[in-house]
Amino acid sequence: MSDTPSQRQAALDYHEFPKPGKLEIKATKPMANGRDLSRAYSPGVAEACIEIKQDASSAERYTARGNLVAVVSNGTAVLGLGNIGALASKPVMEGKAVLFKKFAGIDCFDIEVDEQDPEKLADIVCALGPTFGAINLEDIKAPDCFIVEKLCRERMNIPVFHDDQHGTAIVVGAAAKNALHVAGKSFGDIKIVSTGGGAAGIACLNMLVKLGVKRENIWLCDIHGLVYEGRTEDMNPQKAAFAQNSDLRTLDEVIDGADLFLGLSGPNVLKSEMVAKMADRPIIFALANPTPEILPDVAREVAPKAIIATGRSDFPNQVNNVLCFPFIFRGALDVGATEINDEMQIACVDGIAELARATTSAEAAAAYKGEQLTFGVDYLIPKPFDPRLVGVVSSSVARAAMESGVAKRPIEDMEAYKEKLNQTVFKSALLMRPVFEAATAASRRIVYAEGEDERVLRAAQAVLEETTETPILIGRPEVIEARCERMGLSVRPGQDFQIVNPENDPRYYDYWTSYHQLMQRRGVTPDLAKAIMRTNTTAIGAIMVHRGEADSMICGTFGEFRWHLNYVEQVLGNGDLRPHGAMSLMILEDGPLFIADTHVRQLPTPEELAEITIGAARHARRFGVEPKIAFCSQSQFGNQYEGSGKRLRDALALLDSEPRDFSYEGEMNLDTALDPELRQRIFPNSRLEGAANVLIFAHADAASGVRNILKMKADGIEVGPILMGMGNKAHIVTPSITARGLLNMAAIAGTPVAHYG
Repeated sequence: MSDTPSQRQAALDYHEFPKPGKLEIKATKPMANGRDLSRAYSPGVAEACIEIKQDASSAERYTARGNLVAVVSNGTAVLGLGNIGALASKPVMEGKAVLFKKFAGIDCFDIEVDEQDPEKLADIVCALGPTFGAINLEDIKAPDCFIVEKLCRERMNIPVFHDDQHGTAIVVGAAAKNALHVAGKSFGDIKIVSTGGGAAGIACLNMLVKLGVKRENIWLCDIHGLVYEGRTEDMNPQKAAFAQNSDLRTLDEVIDGADLFLGLSGPNVLKSEMVAKMADRPIIFALANPTPEILPDVAREVAPKAIIATGRSDFPNQVNNVLCFPFIFRGALDVGATEINDEMQIACVDGIAELARATTSAEAAAAYKGEQLTFGVDYLIPKPFDPRLVGVVSSSVARAAMESGVAKRPIEDMEAYKEKLNQTVFKSALLMRPVFEAATAASRRIVYAEGEDERVLRAAQAVLEETTETPILIGRPEVIEARCERMGLSVRPGQDFQIVNPENDPRYYDYWTSYHQLMQRRGVTPDLAKAIMRTNTTAIGAIMVHRGEADSMICGTFGEFRWHLNYVEQVLGNGDLRPHGAMSLMILEDGPLFIADTHVRQLPTPEELAEITIGAARHARRFGVEPKIAFCSQSQFGNQYEGSGKRLRDALALLDSEPRDFSYEGEMNLDTALDPELRQRIFPNSRLEGAANVLIFAHADAASGVRNILKMKADGIEVGPILMGMGNKAHIVTPSITARGLLNMAAIAGTPVAHYG
């Protein structure tokens, strides 16, 4: 529940506007004419029906079933709100469906059922089997949830997963595994005291037993005290499995010497004096929401070395089921699993735990600015917005399903599957693959001018992990060292990459004399050359490339593009190398779109436009894209005599003067370039077929404006800008670039010129 009236209203507004709810249904096939209608419905739909009748497994080919999950609840145990009924639970179930889609690309229907009898509810769920590829049971009270899940698992040949039980258990298991790693303890030796005998609590204890905890070392308490042998009050078979043969009766009595407290009960159940009785370096999982069993600062007053997790996002180590359920379902669906078994759940535990111990992703760091995301006491499990979760966890689950024999559609190439998963979150991955492959042909040295920038440091780590390139960073070693440490990066200057220190580098004399020699007849004195080589990291990077100490440079994470371009052109420009344009690859929902020139020539001449076009065609092919180039203007096929149209027509004539191995056309409006039917109607004799995928503009303002609109309003992912004409010796990015963008640029810079002409 929201803490203040304004937060409450903001939450309500989020659900109401711009239209009620959090979901909508979107068609995946065109429905524009009679032909589409005849295929989608009668008579064409009958063909798919016949195929499924003959082979039930083909439903995954011809319908959405194989990627469709039902979130089912009767609203009897919703969050901390209790039995609020099926209808009132709908916002939660809609939210669950949104998370499935956001984090794992799984389509989902929320189904709220007004039925409190567990056996009748199970009958309803089982009857839904033909519609769905998997079932997620949610917010059903204990012990009814155990009955519903058991019946559904027995009768349905698809995965059935009660997230309140098993999702919580998996994330708790991952957090416990890493907490024990930090504390230097092991599952087989620890004593656990748990409060809460509900579905989630019991499932967590069962998971911890699977991970190696001895059942006799688990002490379960509920509102009535210790669960002991012979107790009859408020008991069920699930609780009885953890009954202790003991005369002790209260939480205060059994907490002595406990290594791990697991709370899934209510607020302020664990008192500070109880924490004081726990073992050295206690692990406290106080997971009650919204108020935990004990607040972290209260626990640390008596146990400063305590390792603490809660269910809240405003404290470190939030135990959040979203780390589990989207990814375990993704893996299960992709192999056609008939169930989610113990092996798959443990694989999920291991995947989550291992990811937290790895270097934090740049995307997660960006989503959680200001938080310390380094494995340790305050970072036991990864953040939900870590994009690597789907690749790591889902592939682990899929592999476990295959190895345990429950996969109907085993995956032959697991590495290719994992790469495909990553492409769903790293949208540039597929298009960048040929560039990365070409970059592996040579171990090039890439110098980063702004080596102290956090994005550059994260990119340098990724370069070392994912390529054969050698990063060189310009910056102060002590600053780079401290920032790597703070961000939890494993790379270190001097060990993993070379540092050029502008303040004190043994090559300083060589650098300033080289720069002076190049610039002495352009007004640069020795003193000015010395000053520039102490302060201007772009110029230093360019000199390194000029001297052969690096193969390419990347700059521009701050500052203005043309300022950087000035020094790149001064040092590296010559008769053969001359910047003639900047091109950005925009990765959109319906495919790639290249845009040029975005930065270099403000008002390019016809000769420069022809040069830009030839370069754009060459670079598009680096990405495996056959260029279809459109000259874009307010003018359309000669209907405006002056302005940009004239310059583009003159450029067209220059291109026509020699044979070209790519298609191009112009000049035309943007909609004409992208809509072949419109172009056919306006200019039937156009030599361009299909939608253009390379747009050439006669003004940098127009090109840059389109590029930015696509980024901000169409969720376009930019690769670039790619500096054309410099033989791949330099690239100037923009301040909005991400660490992933810098990695992509490193791959581009790491490609030898011979690979793209």
